[in-house]
Amino acid sequence: MELAFIPSPSRGVLHLGPIPLRGYAFCIIIGVFVAVWLGNKRWIARGGRPGTVADIAVWAVPFGLIGGRLYHVITDYQLYFSEGRDWVDAFKIWEGGLGIWGAIAFGAVGAWIGARRRGVPMPAYADAVAPGIALAQAIGRWGNWFNQELYGKATDLPWAVEITSTADGRLPGTYHPTFLYESLWCIGVALLVIWADRRFKLGHGRAFALYVAAYCAGRFWIEYMRVDDAHHILGLRLNNWTALFVFLLAVLYIVLSARMRPGREAVVEPGAESAAGEAGPEGEKDAKEDADAGTDDADTAEKTGPPEDAGATEDTDAADKDDTKDTEGVTNGADSAKKG
Repeated sequence: MELAFIPSPSRGVLHLGPIPLRGYAFCIIIGVFVAVWLGNKRWIARGGRPGTVADIAVWAVPFGLIGGRLYHVITDYQLYFSEGRDWVDAFKIWEGGLGIWGAIAFGAVGAWIGARRRGVPMPAYADAVAPGIALAQAIGRWGNWFNQELYGKATDLPWAVEITSTADGRLPGTYHPTFLYESLWCIGVALLVIWADRRFKLGHGRAFALYVAAYCAGRFWIEYMRVDDAHHILGLRLNNWTALFVFLLAVLYIVLSARMRPGREAVVEPGAESAAGEAGPEGEKDAKEDADAGTDDADTAEKTGPPEDAGATEDTDAADKDDTKDTEGVTNGADSAKKG
C-alpha cells in the first residue's frame, strides 16, 4: 500500500466558458516567457539592446514548435498513421508530443533568421538564451503531468506519480515521475550554465554547447527509465542514441571552439554602445574627460591669476607715457629758464 505519491490531475483541460485552458499548452507558454525574460537580462548584461531577444524569439518559437512536433510525429508515426488511428491527431499539439531534438534544431534555424535580420552574431545570442531554454524545458515538462504521460517504471517510492488514465494502453498505478526528474535536472543545467558562464566567461556558443551537453547527459539516464512505446536500436531507445550523439557533438564543439576562438565576443550587437548614449560607458568616458579638462583650466587660472582687460592695460600704459612726457617737458622748461 502506497503511503504517499504525487496525484495526477483528473483532467488536463479546464473550460473558461467556451475557451479551453489546457495544462500542457499553459506550461509551454509560461516556459517561453521565462526563457525570453532571462535571455533578455543576460543579453543586456553582455552589451545588447533590450528587446532583441524577444524580436528573435518571434522567429525561434514557432520554428521550434513545428520542429518539435515534426520530430515526435516522425519518430512515433505509429501513433498517428497506423491502423485505427486518425492522422488528423498529428496536428493536435495541445494533446502532447514535442520532441526536444526537433524543437532545438528548428528553433535554431528560426533564431538564425531573426539574428541575421537584427545583425547580431548567432553564437552570442545562443549563449544568452541557453539557461532560459533549460528553465523553459523544466516548466514545460509539467505539461506531461497534466496529460499523464512520460512516466517511468512502476515504483512505490513516496514521490511516485499516480496514473489513473487508461487511454492508449496505460495501466493505472504508481510509477517513477520521469517528467519530474527531467524538470529538476533542467533546473540544475540552467544553474550550471549560469555559474560556468560567470566563472569562465564562455563565448562564441560555448555556453549553449554546455547546456546541450549537460541536458543530454541527464536525458540519457532519464530516457532509460521510461516505459512508453519507443523505437529501439541495439537494445537502446532511439532518444538514448540521439542524446549520446548530440552530447559528443556538443563536447567536441566546446573543445574546438575554445582552441580556435578563446574568450568571448567584445561586441554582441553593433550599435548598442552608441544607442546607450551618455549613460553608457562612452558617455561616462566623455564626462570624465570634460571634468578633467575643467580641472586643468582651473589649475592654469590659479597659477597665472585672473585675466586682465587688454583695453584697460593699454590705457594705463598710455597714461604712464603721457605723464612721463609731461615730466620731461617741465624739466626741459626749467633747464631753459636757468640758461636764459
